[in-house]
Amino acid sequence: MTRVVGIDPALDQRTRESIRAIVDRVVVPKAAEFDRTSRVTSDVLDEFSAAGFWGAVLPESEGGTGTGMEAFGELHEEVGRGCSSMRSLLTVHSMALYALDRWGSHAYREAWSSQLVAGRRLGAFCLTEPEAGSDFTALSAFATRDGAGYVLNGHKRWITGGQLADILLVFARTDKGPSVFLVAADQPGVHRLPVPEIMGTRGSQLADIVFENCRLGPEALVGHEGMGLPIATGVLDIGRFSVAAGSVGILQACLEACVSYASKRRQGGSLLRDHQMIQQAISTVATNTRAARLLVWQAGKLKDRRDPDTIMATCIAKQFAATSAVSAANATVQLHGALGCSDEYPVARYLRDAKVMEIIEGSTQLQHVLISTDACQNRARIVPID
Repeated sequence: MTRVVGIDPALDQRTRESIRAIVDRVVVPKAAEFDRTSRVTSDVLDEFSAAGFWGAVLPESEGGTGTGMEAFGELHEEVGRGCSSMRSLLTVHSMALYALDRWGSHAYREAWSSQLVAGRRLGAFCLTEPEAGSDFTALSAFATRDGAGYVLNGHKRWITGGQLADILLVFARTDKGPSVFLVAADQPGVHRLPVPEIMGTRGSQLADIVFENCRLGPEALVGHEGMGLPIATGVLDIGRFSVAAGSVGILQACLEACVSYASKRRQGGSLLRDHQMIQQAISTVATNTRAARLLVWQAGKLKDRRDPDTIMATCIAKQFAATSAVSAANATVQLHGALGCSDEYPVARYLRDAKVMEIIEGSTQLQHVLISTDACQNRARIVPID
């Protein structure tokens, strides 16, 4: 097994090792099943609850189970190494919990926070619509004032965990602009439609969610009316950080798969690992794994410092890690030959899942726009690594 390359000696390596042990015990053996059946099993969800994974986005001082964003990144890397579907569920849940903790009403924090931290209830993130993907200004979901509360109508699409979630973080327009609401999934007027047969992260149980005259109390509003954009910026930053870390997990899984296969498969009388072209492929995957992990580590470190540079650091980490994961997974399938296209090895799943990483939480193209704009506005300034 290829060891994980550490970043900072001050980090508690025992924590990563304990997470890795849980992932290897409860996630890795079932990842192929989740992919095949397009759903996760409740026993694994319960194992994540017992381990405190669902509440890791919040520090213990705020009622969560986390010890900082560096540790949060390590958790999502390890889960992503085992199964991108489980990591995706963890991502959207963390986004909903983060929004609730930072901007949610007192009544909703009292009702939902401890439930979400413990994993007794799961959250999901509802932004994308049939005619509005990355274009936040094109939202058609609308919450109309009705006395002190609201009536919500709209259609959300590609909602990760939409079949499972108990509470939904919903972005919709109001008379004062884009706004955000927390909506209980079992509330009258909420309709869930499973999305079957997607290319990757098949176990993440996507759904279309339709809101039809769904009545909300004033406490369902997150922050204030018109706060949709700043809330989206903060929540998507958490999502992108998770996807970046999860992409590093895919890179690590590809590296381990390449080394394992090349160390036992022979071609022309020699092990594959002794052929220079194979060595070049493994070298590239190993280098990009380390580089992506460093970028995620930097973004997490900046988050822990509450440094505003973390937003751009996360965009860069997400863009590099996701594209590198696709390249690594493609090389891994190629190295395995025909076996790489079968279910005998997990590498075809790595490739399908990696491609999804280039699309979710802001596409690769969107990241390029954001990174280029920042570089031009700041005259290509040098950002310290430490």
